[in-house]
Parts: sequence; structure tokens; C-alpha cells
Amino acid sequence: MRLRRHFVVTVNAIATATVAALALGAVPASAARGLAATAVLTADSAGGTAVAEGDALAAPLAANTSATFYSTATSTTGVTCAASQLSATVLSNPAAPGTATESLTGLTFDSCTSNVTGVTAVRSLTVGNIPFGVAVDDGPGLPVTLTGGTAGPIQATAVLDTWFGTITCTYQLSGSFTGNADNAAHSMAFSNEHFAKSDGSSLCPADGYFSATYGPVTDTTQPGGPAVYVN
Repeated sequence: MRLRRHFVVTVNAIATATVAALALGAVPASAARGLAATAVLTADSAGGTAVAEGDALAAPLAANTSATFYSTATSTTGVTCAASQLSATVLSNPAAPGTATESLTGLTFDSCTSNVTGVTAVRSLTVGNIPFGVAVDDGPGLPVTLTGGTAGPIQATAVLDTWFGTITCTYQLSGSFTGNADNAAHSMAFSNEHFAKSDGSSLCPADGYFSATYGPVTDTTQPGGPAVYVN
């Protein structure tokens, strides 16, 4: 009888402690992991594995698209590049809702041509003052914002062969560079981002308007390079 009474008391004590723990919000470790907040950036699926700080992200131009650098927001005259590659490193990835931050470490352009009268070839189109800051917000429209870094504002330089020789045209973005993410295509799109001429030949257009869509954005640090989602 004494042993049985002790057993009952012990069970009741455990039950009472468990109820008290639940009342105070304590949960087992396994349950806590299941209830962990979803990060702003996840890999492989929406609400999936959080993209880790320090992970490398990469994205080519979206299939069947080009990167364009036109002289006005409504024209189709300027430079068109059939290939471009974006790369970045994740700096922070908080729980959603929130804003993840990245460092844009590379933005390259290849296979570029021009339809500007007098331009015979595009030698290069390069982006200067990298790295840039990147902010990915999970608010409406999934806005993506690029800002100049410690090296200076976002800058683009085109080296062109013309009827009058080789010229260099340099453009700068005075403010931020904005676009939107898309979970369906795992992409980031930028449209008519305005650059103003900061240096170069008098033959260079006064303005440049950049448009491009990059995707899929993948986490190249993780095995298999899974697609990245914004939650």
C-alpha cells in the first residue's frame, strides 16, 4: 500500500508539473522546433529551410530574356546583353515578416550588342563600386532594393566601338535601385532603373535606363542549389 501510494503521488506530481509548464508556455524541444518562425528567405520551398547567413546566392538572366540599357524609358535604342549573372552573399535572414539583407558581390554582362547609329560593337558593359547593399522585403510586392556601398554609388560603364573610334560612357545611379521578387519564377525583376551620365565622350547618351529579370535565384551553398523563396 505504501509503494502504491508513493507511485500515485509521483504520477500526480508529474502531471501537475506538466500542466504548469504548459500553462507557462513551455513546450518540448521537438515541438519548439516544429513551431519555429519561418525565415524571410527559405530554400527549396516556401516556409522551408532557412537560408543561412553567409550562403552564396546566384541567378542568371531569366530564360528567353535580355538585359537592356536604353537611352530613354520608352525607347528600344541602346545596349542589349543576351547574358548576365548576378551573385550575392546573405548577411541577415530574420524571421518573417521582415527584411533580409545581402551583399551583391557580382553583376556581369556578356554577349552585348547595340543598335545605336554609329556604334559598331560593344566591347564591354561593366558595373563598378561593388559590393552593393541588397534588401529583400516580404511585404506586398516582395520589393528588392539595391543601394551603393562604401566604394560609391551604383555605376555602369560601357566601352563602345564607333565610327569615330572607341568611346567610354560611364553612368551612375543617384539613389536606390528597386525591383520585385517573384516566388513563382524564383526571380528578381528590375524595370527602367534610371542612370545619368557621369563621365565619358560627348557621343554618349545623357541617360541610361536599365531593365532585366534574373532567375531562378538559387542558394549555391546548399547541396543541389535549391531555389530561394521569399516568405
